Amino acid sequence: MTSVAVLGTGIMGAGMARSLLREGITTTVWNRSPEKAKPLADDGATVADTAAEAVAGADVVVTMLFDVEPVLAVMADAAGSMRDDAVWVQASTVGVEGTRRVAALAQEHGIDVLDAPVLGTKAPAENGKLVVLASGPEALREKVQPAFDAMGSRTQWVSGTLGDASKLKLAVNAWIGTMVNGTAQSIALARGLGLDPRQFLTAVDGQAVDSPYVQLKGQAMIDGDFTPSFELDGVIKDMNLVRDAMTEAGTSTALADALADRLAAASSAGHGAEDMAAVVHGYGS
Repeated sequence: MTSVAVLGTGIMGAGMARSLLREGITTTVWNRSPEKAKPLADDGATVADTAAEAVAGADVVVTMLFDVEPVLAVMADAAGSMRDDAVWVQASTVGVEGTRRVAALAQEHGIDVLDAPVLGTKAPAENGKLVVLASGPEALREKVQPAFDAMGSRTQWVSGTLGDASKLKLAVNAWIGTMVNGTAQSIALARGLGLDPRQFLTAVDGQAVDSPYVQLKGQAMIDGDFTPSFELDGVIKDMNLVRDAMTEAGTSTALADALADRLAAASSAGHGAEDMAAVVHGYGS
């Protein structure tokens, strides 16, 4: 039976841990702020006092932290406690350069590592419905697949090259940023012109330009329900990683720059800890 350590139990990490536990996988959790990890004991998790304690004996170690600096710091401390045959699954969104740094740390400590960011927010994480994007050595797949199957509805193996999954995640995040900003722009415009903004959602409902995401986030914007499933400041971090990747790839950052500007405006207005739908406040609404 696979045993998993989850390092980082914020919105995403806690949901992933619960999905693992629901499938009967022995799960140990740790978080830099212990109060965020302790509730998982009620779900059957072992709550560790340190990251090193959490990884000791685990077959799979999952990192789900905000960005690359805490990932590297935590794993540098925990690496010496990992089993020789354990696999590090790096699921945090850390970008292209961040993944290179992850690979370097893994090589330095002789750790087997897979690049495996996920698609989805709070509800998919809680319900085991994430999409796992994975890349890295094919020989490691069998060991991690039970954990991936518990956390996600499917796994997309991008390639055998470490880092390719993170590149794909950035391409997807660029699209998510575009959709949520586009929805916010239309909601704010309709409202600003004196219309009930629900008319916008009704107009596109069922059309080729519609999507469940547009309806979900658009309704949240109209209702003013910004309960976080993914915090706006997290989107800002990811959009900056997208722009860095675009610069490296030699593609235009013009649209990403504009999206980042509106996200930053909403954050500066005090909405950074709210759901990404709060970007509507960056459009005057």
